[in-house]
Amino acid sequence: MKTIVSAAGLLAVILTSTAAQAEDLVFTLTNGTNSVLTRFYTSPVGVDDWEEDVFGRDVLGPGETVQLTIADGRTVCEYDMRFEFEEDSDLDTTEDTQNLCELGSYTIHE
Repeated sequence: MKTIVSAAGLLAVILTSTAAQAEDLVFTLTNGTNSVLTRFYTSPVGVDDWEEDVFGRDVLGPGETVQLTIADGRTVCEYDMRFEFEEDSDLDTTEDTQNLCELGSYTIHE
């Protein structure tokens, strides 16, 4: 199992170290497709722009699972998610909204 921490989220935690910190959101993402998941973006519901790619240089192959930490210092649970697959994939970019505090795990399917 891989662990990825968003660089923007890490910076947010460092910058708010003197303030009361929110709990990091930790959940497991599984790629239940037959394509390589190349980019994964999250953003709190209501925010107009996507945060940076959570994967960075990493990818998530078919059937692989990764434990993700969103350490953005926010106290929200509802996040929009955007999944992008390798260019030669038959899959389109997919978006979804979930309560990541209650979810615990998420599997992307074809």
